[in-house]
Amino acid sequence: MVLLNLFDTHAHLNSDTFDSTVDEVVGRAKEAGVGGIAVIGIDAATSRRACDLAALHPGYLHAVVGIQPNSAAEAAEGDFAIIEELADLPGVVGIGETGLDCYWDDTPIEMQHEFFQRHLDFAVKKSLPVVIHMRESCSLIIEQLRSQSELPPAVMHSFTGNIDEARACLDLGLMISFAGMVTFKKSDELREVAAMVPDERLLVETDSPYLSPEPLRGRRPNEPARVEHTLRCLAEVRGVTAEAFAETTTANARKFFGL
Repeated sequence: MVLLNLFDTHAHLNSDTFDSTVDEVVGRAKEAGVGGIAVIGIDAATSRRACDLAALHPGYLHAVVGIQPNSAAEAAEGDFAIIEELADLPGVVGIGETGLDCYWDDTPIEMQHEFFQRHLDFAVKKSLPVVIHMRESCSLIIEQLRSQSELPPAVMHSFTGNIDEARACLDLGLMISFAGMVTFKKSDELREVAAMVPDERLLVETDSPYLSPEPLRGRRPNEPARVEHTLRCLAEVRGVTAEAFAETTTANARKFFGL
C-alpha cells in the first residue's frame, strides 16, 4: 500500500500519557506517512513541553501554545505572560488551544470568554493562527468571533457542530478540522457536514491521546499514526481518493501553520 502524505494538526504528545514514549510514537507516525504533527498546549506547563518537543524534533513537531478553557480557572496570574514568552520560540506555529466549553463546568463562562479574547487579540498581534476548542459551545464561539474587528486565521478543532454552524464558521473564514468522531458509526450527521466543507478549508487531526477512530475506537491511547483512518473516512464521504485528499489536507495544514 502506498503511504499517504498526512499531517496531524492536533495532538497532545505533551501530555503525561506520552511521557516516556514520544520517540516511539513519532517513529510510528513517520512509518504511517505522517509528515508533521502540531503539538497543542492546554496550559503553561504543556505549552512549554510542546516547545521542548518541537526543539527535539525540529521541522516535524510544531508547537501551539495556549490555555484551554477548562484550564483557565486553574491558571496562575502570570501564566498568560508565559504563553506570550513561549510564542517567540522557534517551532511555535500557533496560539491555543483556546475557545469555550459548555460541557464541563471547570471554568465560569465569563472567564472562558475573557481568556478566549486574550488569545484572539494576542494571535492578531503576533500574526499567528488560533486553534479553537469547541464543546457544546459553537454558537457562543461564533457570536464572539463575529464581534471582532479583526480575526486571526483560525481552525475549529475536532468539529462537532451542525451544518448551519459549519456554514457560519466558513462565513467567518475559519478552517474546520475533523477528528476520530467523524468515523463513528452513529456520526452520520457529522459526515454530512464533512461532505459540504470546501476542500481548501479542511484539516484532519487525531486529538491524541483521545478519540481513537474506527476501527480502533476505544483503544487508548490514540496517536498520530491513526490519523490515516479519519482521512480515509473523509475521503470516502467526499467521493475522492485517499491519496488526493491527503495531499489536499496536508497542503492546507502547512499553509495554515505557515510551514
